[in-house]
Amino acid sequence: MTTELDTLLTALYVHVDDHLKTPRWRGRPPRLTDAELVTLAVAQAMLGFHCEARWLRFAHAHLHDLFPYLPQRPAYNKRLRAALPLVKQAIRSLAADCDLWLDNVWIVDSTPVECARSRESVKRSDPAGWANYGYCRSHSRFYWGLKLHLVCTPAGLPVTWALADPKIDDRQVLAALIDDEPDLAACRPGLLILADKGYIAAELDRYWRNETPCRSAAEGCWMSSDDVPSVVRCRSQGMTAGFLRSRNAPQC
Repeated sequence: MTTELDTLLTALYVHVDDHLKTPRWRGRPPRLTDAELVTLAVAQAMLGFHCEARWLRFAHAHLHDLFPYLPQRPAYNKRLRAALPLVKQAIRSLAADCDLWLDNVWIVDSTPVECARSRESVKRSDPAGWANYGYCRSHSRFYWGLKLHLVCTPAGLPVTWALADPKIDDRQVLAALIDDEPDLAACRPGLLILADKGYIAAELDRYWRNETPCRSAAEGCWMSSDDVPSVVRCRSQGMTAGFLRSRNAPQC
């Protein structure tokens, strides 16, 4: 396992270092480079470490040969929060390197993300102002939190996603997602979207046919990948890296 992990992290670091456009540092450069930081974050997500303290203890014990300098938890957390745009670049670069990236079939679905239950937790929670009360039909219950909208290929490769107010209509969020990155749909001629009835509307169909603009009320009421916590984006990047690894693995 150690050999496979070393090989995976080395290949991931080379890819991130080659494709990452990092800003030039003023003064003394950091002892942990941006490429090493992103690689560490992806490894944390792929290995299932939810606690940064536990992850850094594991890295100090098992990955010190690959990363000569490993920061303490406060410095690691601060650097990771500041590197959110770099994490986004790495996610897109890893996904675009997969042969399924240009698949002209998308699957769209959503699921609730509960953030708090008690009233006091709702008042003190970080998503306050973004989150809201919603109703989950699958579990027949109300919840306070956000709604995750995911667009992926039939094989499971993530294309784009967003966390939105659960009171916003699914069709409006999907339109806002495409408005945010119009090149995603433009580079896929004959794009076919498979979704449940919550995403079906005549207005959205005209929008896909470029017959009329679709400016939805979802603008300003949903969290793009620039707004979400670093741990969420690192998990998305870890899933993409694992998917790319399985696609490039030699077949027996």
